[in-house]
Amino acid sequence: MAATAVRYLRSVGAAPAAAPPFDALPRPALRTVGEDERLPVAPAEFRRVLGHFASGVTVITAHDEEGGPAGFACQSFASLSLDPPLVVFMVARTSTTWPRIARAGAFCVNVLGADQDGLCRTFAVSGADKFAGVAHTPAPVTGSPRLASVPAWIDCTIGTVHTGGDHLIVVGRVEALGAEDHGDPLLFHRGRFGRFEG
Repeated sequence: MAATAVRYLRSVGAAPAAAPPFDALPRPALRTVGEDERLPVAPAEFRRVLGHFASGVTVITAHDEEGGPAGFACQSFASLSLDPPLVVFMVARTSTTWPRIARAGAFCVNVLGADQDGLCRTFAVSGADKFAGVAHTPAPVTGSPRLASVPAWIDCTIGTVHTGGDHLIVVGRVEALGAEDHGDPLLFHRGRFGRFEG
């Protein structure tokens, strides 16, 4: 009905009335969490309880033009959207690797297999040359390091980054991906690595 009225007004040379102006809501101020907002949960207890949730393990890598390959071990990874294809990972705001990934504007998620706990430990340390002796090739779209022998990889560009407490929530748009249809994943549960049994 409204579309018909607009077409009629245009045909007789009359312009439809402009929408009345409105005041946008004020943008929220970004700030740190106040002491009165913190839950009475000790960090050790938080980790103990949430450690009961088993997860897979990945290594997030990028190619920083200024400093070469960069990467870190990450269990806070998940698929986010099918259309468009999006994934998400979380990284500590204090991470020294994150600024290099952000500068690259892209990353590759390397999903680790059951026998790659040593590779995870290599990328979990800070300050060492994590890529020493680690074979890798450029991911097809972004050129981020794709680690050799991983069961699956996801090549992404950075879409958006959100603040989540002491972490950043990084949303990546999937540009390419691939997987081997065999082998078990590396699992992490209650502070230990594991694998499927059955």
